[in-house]
Amino acid sequence: MKIIDGKKIAADIKAEIAAEVGKIKTAGRRPPHLAAILVGHDGGSESYVAHKIRDCEEVGFTSTLIRFEEDVREEVLLEAVDRLNRDREIDGFIVQLPLPPHIDEQKVIEAIDPARDVDGFHPVNVGRMVLGIPSFVSATPFGIVEMLTRSGIETSGKNCVIIGRSNIVGRPLSILMSQKKINATVTVAHSRTQNLEKLCAGADILVAAMGMPGFVTESMVKEGAVVIDVGTTRVPDPATKSGFRLKGDVNFEEVAPKCSFITPVPGGVGPMTRVSLLLNTLKAASK
Repeated sequence: MKIIDGKKIAADIKAEIAAEVGKIKTAGRRPPHLAAILVGHDGGSESYVAHKIRDCEEVGFTSTLIRFEEDVREEVLLEAVDRLNRDREIDGFIVQLPLPPHIDEQKVIEAIDPARDVDGFHPVNVGRMVLGIPSFVSATPFGIVEMLTRSGIETSGKNCVIIGRSNIVGRPLSILMSQKKINATVTVAHSRTQNLEKLCAGADILVAAMGMPGFVTESMVKEGAVVIDVGTTRVPDPATKSGFRLKGDVNFEEVAPKCSFITPVPGGVGPMTRVSLLLNTLKAASK
């Protein structure tokens, strides 16, 4: 069993990005600029955005954070999106999700200029991704594919089962895994899937992305499988300084001994998601 070190792979990619930024500066151009809109004070969102800002500093990007309180009106948020769309100093930006219930998330996503949509959520980018046309790909699926490729994991012709059909992870990942670069045969499972345990146990590559801590157990994984754990649920842990810890969708202690490769939580998919956002921003700047 080999643990896929997402932190190490992400660090290697950051070094590559930093080298590109050095070339950009040497050529007399400004560095890539990533902006983020954060609404409210959700703990997970606060932490994630803080990580993104530090990532930008590490690779030499410029970063901007725009904050709103939880009760911000939808039209005010849309005005901020419009300003960023028109700001020639901003290469790409994200609106951190989730948003408060009184704001229509899809309306906000569709208001973002697809050319600056480095989260890859706009329907134009999703459609281009489905067709295999160059686009900004959602960061988590992008990161998972990059992780598999850089780890030298054979994917061509392999049976890949993805548990979870969200528009952020499961659906776009299923498209990427089935495209010619990866060539896997993909099944998307969900809460209504029958014989789920048997289906998962036949997977060469199993991706758990449903947000249910410890859901995948030893009986659901075949010997020698590759297991990618996307789950990052906060669970109480009085032994930690914060009072909680992150737990994945896979029961790591049970499953790991059966795997050829497995990602840990934390330190697996999470760092790859963040570095994929940097790659998208670099791509936006190059245009």
